[in-house]
Amino acid sequence: MRFWERLDETIGRLEKSLMVIFLGLMIVAAFAQIALRNFMGVGLPWSESLVRYLVLWVGFIGASLAAREGRHITIEVIKLRPSAVGRRYLAAVSQLCAVGVCTVMTWAAVKFVRDDAQIGNRTFLDLPTWVLETIIPAAFAIMSLRFLLRAIRALRRDAARREPAPPL
Repeated sequence: MRFWERLDETIGRLEKSLMVIFLGLMIVAAFAQIALRNFMGVGLPWSESLVRYLVLWVGFIGASLAAREGRHITIEVIKLRPSAVGRRYLAAVSQLCAVGVCTVMTWAAVKFVRDDAQIGNRTFLDLPTWVLETIIPAAFAIMSLRFLLRAIRALRRDAARREPAPPL
């Protein structure tokens, strides 16, 4: 479990760094495009496509970070007042449902990227579109891992509460 938590922490640091870089690139590319069009009458033909893909990456990285920090969208179907143990079990079930959804979405995204690779579409700077779309299955896979870790943590906290304290 410790390995997975360290891996999650490392991925989180990488995601935060990528967010800063990609947001900066988006701002620079959009500003350059506007400035060049308004003041020089020319533009960067690839900048709009670049910004579009950066928005995709920032969105999926942001969703993954939200899952890491427990700030993802949740739906409260049943508003019960369960005990602390009950809340932990409900939290674990909720996280496991999210694992299921993200796993299915990972599979669908892999299929989407694979199909796009077979089509052979290309985008700015002659890059294959499938390369830029790899963030979709990667983010869903990372979110699956994070939801699974949260479920395990919820159950482990419960197990730790039920075990008697070791003798001194």
